[in-house]
Amino acid sequence: MTTVTTRTVEYPADGLTMVGHLALPAGDDRRPAVLIGPEGPGLNDFQRRRADALAELGYVALAFDINGGRWFTDPEEMLAHTTPLLADPDRMRGIGHAALDVLRAEPRTDPDRIAAIGYGTGGAIGLELGRDGVDLRVIGTVNALTTGRPGEAANIRCPVWVGVGSEDPIMHPAQRDAFTTEMQAAGVDWRLVVYGGALHAFHHPPVDQTTVPGVGHHPRHAQRAWRDVVELLAECLPVTP
Repeated sequence: MTTVTTRTVEYPADGLTMVGHLALPAGDDRRPAVLIGPEGPGLNDFQRRRADALAELGYVALAFDINGGRWFTDPEEMLAHTTPLLADPDRMRGIGHAALDVLRAEPRTDPDRIAAIGYGTGGAIGLELGRDGVDLRVIGTVNALTTGRPGEAANIRCPVWVGVGSEDPIMHPAQRDAFTTEMQAAGVDWRLVVYGGALHAFHHPPVDQTTVPGVGHHPRHAQRAWRDVVELLAECLPVTP
């Protein structure tokens, strides 16, 4: 197994002190880098381990924060925080740019080879970076098919991959249609994978908290979605010796 170095990074964004998790691969050369955005409850060990796994594959990886170091255990409190955030593209972009600045400032990062992947709210932030014209190699999201302001998808300069559960009541078929229509109209190189029988947040292992209706883990599709993300990165942001 490749030796991975990790550290906590604190940085300001959205009026909060964000607490991210940076994972570095072995060596001292510059490497392609990946932003990893968490779901609405916040950054936890699940996404930190995702960053570590990508570092083992040779990427610099930053699992960024959206809640100022908090993990919301109360769904109502979480929705009270994330609903207005998801309705405000400029706030999402601010959070994304702050994390991107941290990742670019890391000496191991190749600033010309950066991807954004994300889950739920974190995926929506990655999409907004694309709509803001950020030079990314690829954007990959799970459970995030949010549409943007009219015309701004034309600013996306990279392929977009999205994964969603067929039974997700939050990212429902009408939402999927709106998203794919937006991507197609903008001429984006896009792909949509629908995982049969999966609910919202199907990728995330069960946690000791009350969840909102329509949320549930699907172990088989969770593994498939992660493999799909890794293959996406290998295609669009390969690690070269």
